[in-house]
Amino acid sequence: MSTAVSGQSIREWYDQALKFKKAGDYEEAEQICRRANVIYPRDPNILCLLGEVLLKQRRAQEAQSWFTRALKNFPEFPRALEGTGRVLLAERKPAKAVGFLQKAANALPDRYSTHLALGRALALAGQSAKADTAISRALELNPDKAVIARAADAMQESRNSEAEKILRDHLAQKPEDPVALRLLGMIAMESNRARQALNLMKKAVKIAPDFLLAWCDLATAQMKRDLYEEAIASADKAFELDPELPHSRVIKGNVLAKAQRHEEALEAYREALEQYPNHTGALAGTGHTLKTIGRQEESIKAYRECINANPAFGEAYWSLANLKTFEFLDEEVETMKSMIKFENLLDEPRVNFLYSLGKHYDSEKDFDQAFDYYSRGAAIRRAQETYDPVQTQVVHDRLIEVFTPEFLAEREDWGDPDPAPILIVGLPRSGSTLIEQILASHSQVEGTQELPDLSRCIAEINRYRKKGVEYPGALMNMNEEDILYLGQKYLQDTQRYRTVKPYFIDKMPNNFPSIGLLHLILPNAKVINARRHPLDSCLGTWKQLFFHGQAFSYDFFELGQYYLQYQRVMNHWHRALPGKVLDVQYENMIRDQEGQTRRLLEFCGLAFEEQCLRYYETERAINTASSEQVRQPIYTKALNYWRNYEHLLDELIEQLEPLLRELPEEDRPKSLQG
Repeated sequence: MSTAVSGQSIREWYDQALKFKKAGDYEEAEQICRRANVIYPRDPNILCLLGEVLLKQRRAQEAQSWFTRALKNFPEFPRALEGTGRVLLAERKPAKAVGFLQKAANALPDRYSTHLALGRALALAGQSAKADTAISRALELNPDKAVIARAADAMQESRNSEAEKILRDHLAQKPEDPVALRLLGMIAMESNRARQALNLMKKAVKIAPDFLLAWCDLATAQMKRDLYEEAIASADKAFELDPELPHSRVIKGNVLAKAQRHEEALEAYREALEQYPNHTGALAGTGHTLKTIGRQEESIKAYRECINANPAFGEAYWSLANLKTFEFLDEEVETMKSMIKFENLLDEPRVNFLYSLGKHYDSEKDFDQAFDYYSRGAAIRRAQETYDPVQTQVVHDRLIEVFTPEFLAEREDWGDPDPAPILIVGLPRSGSTLIEQILASHSQVEGTQELPDLSRCIAEINRYRKKGVEYPGALMNMNEEDILYLGQKYLQDTQRYRTVKPYFIDKMPNNFPSIGLLHLILPNAKVINARRHPLDSCLGTWKQLFFHGQAFSYDFFELGQYYLQYQRVMNHWHRALPGKVLDVQYENMIRDQEGQTRRLLEFCGLAFEEQCLRYYETERAINTASSEQVRQPIYTKALNYWRNYEHLLDELIEQLEPLLRELPEEDRPKSLQG
């Protein structure tokens, strides 16, 4: 099936969008509705379907504008009345919602979901007796679906704890309900309980083998656990159930891209785009994959096609900005400026636009304006994150307390002696990708990606902890056999990223607190600590919009405190494990590439190879923000970049003062000189 065209009837447009909505592909359903609305601007069902799709994406204010349009033309249209009531519920205005939902329920006396929404509005408005009547009516009309609808509504309003209780109570009575199992699995995925999500999705498809949405979600859960072959099989099963929907092809492309099977991923996205040339997810996935393998011009084309298909898709703009070497056209800058003026714009695209504008003005050397856009984006993103600097210190206190020189000496040579792993740690934006690319240019070294496997060893320790003690204290109760098992498990799990080369890189910067554990389970593994001027490292991190994680990076106070903790932990490893970690200073690498490269290779036990100096010629997939920067020779323009923002960094300088005063005077901020 090709994408919808203007010659289609309104019914064909509607059915097509509804099909995408039911498959959980809300972004594409939204785009079809918007295109249909251009041709049929007064159709109430298209207007309401678009509002419902936006509600599914938790975009209540935007949804309201479409329900209002429907009511303007058809004041008593029940679907628009119910939609307006649901928007008011989402905005915590139950008293106002009651009037709209009551009218909808009167018009649709046999629609259980309408009565259920009315019951919730009445309950929140303090009319408990009437609420009980409405909810009882919903349960009378369709007991099982009403319960599921209650849970789905709670999830839509981010009340996941309430939804989980509803679903668990329901499953206690009807344990074979696949819809309830899938919703519970979705909650588990949102809560990063990947193993539990996987088990729930598996159970759902076993009970209901034709449950398309559950197969799609199972594929996603399997991908999160790096079970790539299983995830591909699940995506293929979803495709078999409905070959006309591209969503399963996009999921398969995402799995293949994560598995580093990039050409196959591009083929999966291409198949999706053959069906629907404007599919946002397929275009974005194509752009991401092409960027990763270094086909920059093609990736830019894909991102721009994504923008043409969906101008409000902020992720595409940030993906372009995140190429680092890319420059926006004037009209693209104006589009972004106009987008952030919309009050109803969701936080996620707003943040993407703000960071993209920050990058644009940074490139234009208008640093004050760049700082303003970055600051606005960081403030929104910080409000979405959960981070506690005190907890970080407590965790590091425990690590330092457990991993003493004596503790490590008593367990020397307990782990697997394989010298294959080379770990690169440090803070983001400190030159780790450059170090990785240099090492990956060596004939004996496999460049992989940021691997999650060391943190999974910690999860393994906590799963089988003895006497209720968690990591790192649980290590006290583990014997030599336990430690050897962990080392072997890490090597086995990382094998999927490797070929036949004897060494491989694990470039997960956040592994720096786990160096003691790494030494226990793999005593011959090498560790390289990527370092940079503290202000350049922190400023670069603050300017970077991360897909996930790095919650400390959006506030200067927290960022400075985190850097101090990082330095404290690294100082401990140098004391407890002398010679285990090689510090590589970014500035030294830039000024003396050959000397630092020889030093790096010698530490890793590798013979010098000329290709390591021509690292930019090495063709390999690179997933990090610096991918395009390390595909060019060494340059010096990033040295002391913080000087451009120095007058705006007082809070960060104050936090880092203890470290900054240790630097040579010429490397300190002006306020700390003399």
